[in-house]
Amino acid sequence: MAGPGGSRLPGAPVDEGEERIVLHVDMDCFYAACERLREPELVGEPVVVGMGYEAGETIGAVATASYEAREYGVESAQAISTALDRLPRKATADETPGVDPDDAGHYRPVDMEFYQSVAADVKEILHDCADVVREVSIDEAYLDVTDRTAWDVAEGFARHVKGRIEREVGVPASVGVAPSMSAAKIASDHDKPDGLVVVGPGGVREFLAPLPISDLHGIGPVTAGELRERGIETIGDLAEADDDWLVDTYGDRGRELVRRARGEDDREVTPRGDPKSLSRESAFAEAVEDEETKRERVRTLARAVADRARRKEALYRTVGIKAVEPPYEVQTRARTLPGPVDDPELVEEVALELLAEFDDVPLRKVGVRVSNLSFAEHDQSDLAGWEGPAGGGTSVRSGRASEERSRSTVSRAPRFVQATLGDFV
Repeated sequence: MAGPGGSRLPGAPVDEGEERIVLHVDMDCFYAACERLREPELVGEPVVVGMGYEAGETIGAVATASYEAREYGVESAQAISTALDRLPRKATADETPGVDPDDAGHYRPVDMEFYQSVAADVKEILHDCADVVREVSIDEAYLDVTDRTAWDVAEGFARHVKGRIEREVGVPASVGVAPSMSAAKIASDHDKPDGLVVVGPGGVREFLAPLPISDLHGIGPVTAGELRERGIETIGDLAEADDDWLVDTYGDRGRELVRRARGEDDREVTPRGDPKSLSRESAFAEAVEDEETKRERVRTLARAVADRARRKEALYRTVGIKAVEPPYEVQTRARTLPGPVDDPELVEEVALELLAEFDDVPLRKVGVRVSNLSFAEHDQSDLAGWEGPAGGGTSVRSGRASEERSRSTVSRAPRFVQATLGDFV
């Protein structure tokens, strides 16, 4: 059943035999992209994120290298000493004999709290675009969008997801679209960075055939070397290989690798547990100081978050807001209620009360979040009972519930960043 433009109406059943539509979203050089988010002058420059590059330190490794840094031979998991030999630090280039500042790069320390905050923004978009999301890592996820779109418009849908990530968060992503998880992952890697590759139904085996055997998920360097010794160079070669030898050599894993090489992968995209929080965020076209403009945006977000929680049959104990000041200074405020509730009006009320602290502050983005979620079947706590005895009770709506505050100041200083994101991590 399709809606306007070929998209499937939400909740409509999947036709028997119809191919699933799976997106694999993979953020490009994610840590480096986060550093560029708060330091725009790093865009287009070689950026290395890692530890151990300070003078006097001898142990460390590269966590992420931008594509510009990779041109100098810097790679993830590489010893930091090797990276510095190949790409000296720009910060010390002027003081180092024989080093050309134009052939030097920017080194930044790993700041996981900040990266997790940016990843949370991305994942909120993914959960908004798909009913089924499997988060694999901080910068990678699978989406089953079979109930959201149709194959004839799948490329446009994937482009929409990419565009939202770029527009609302400001970091690039590569997206692969295919009828299976394994093919979607290979597709997302096929045209990095900032790529979009669609492999339609019936075209998976043809797409995979010419690719090197090492591109197939589950084949590491050792296995790839063993297969090459047998003359198996491409995924197509593996698809035509002797099944008996592969099973004898690798057991059930060998049988599974052949199936994937032939484009056969019936694994379903399954979420990993219940979400810990639900949120919605929205960026302004430019920094906004007007109080009513900010309040109206937060009202809209609060209603959306409460509706999403209700659709997921989730109760929540904590309501919070996120306020991002230019250039990218993240502030969060949260209030914890005495018990779990499903109360859209209360979400809006608490969010607006927390926002009041930023009345005279220009903001580039705002967000509303509910957390401390409960999915168990039990009665909702009675708000009326929290008023307590006359003169001495705790009133949720008066704002005297316990309040949590967390602050993240993401400075533009290149060497040190304070980041405590609380519920928004």
